[in-house]
Amino acid sequence: MKKYGVYLSILTLILASLACQTVLGGGSDSVQEEPLPPFEYSGDSPQPTEETTDESDFSFGGDAEFPMPSDATNVFDVAGTVNYQTSLSLDDVVAFYRDAYGKEGLTERESNTVVANGVFSMVFDGDPSGKAVVIQGVDLGDGTVNVTITLQDI
Repeated sequence: MKKYGVYLSILTLILASLACQTVLGGGSDSVQEEPLPPFEYSGDSPQPTEETTDESDFSFGGDAEFPMPSDATNVFDVAGTVNYQTSLSLDDVVAFYRDAYGKEGLTERESNTVVANGVFSMVFDGDPSGKAVVIQGVDLGDGTVNVTITLQDI
């Protein structure tokens, strides 16, 4: 029964990442964006004070806490879950994380590693947070692999 939960989790992450890629305009470099019109403050709403802080844990770009291949694109971080695409093959992504986390002293749960039918899932123990690093990926069929990384209590 646990095996089906892992597959369901992978499928959910895949669908969520594909939906996010669609919403975020995933990957087309040929689109030309028009500049935004100038913004003028009308005075109707209060201006933020210095005490205001941005407590959002949502960011775009390569400033994630997890290692990523140098060609990572469409990188986003939402609530500690990082998603990106790479042109590496599934096997190369698996090898990348085995190497990266091996150098950091983390241990792969080999019994949880699955690489089959265009998807992979792996779990590493030893993160300073005390949580497991869960890495899942799917071959998008266009020469890219979508990868999702998160810390989980499993």
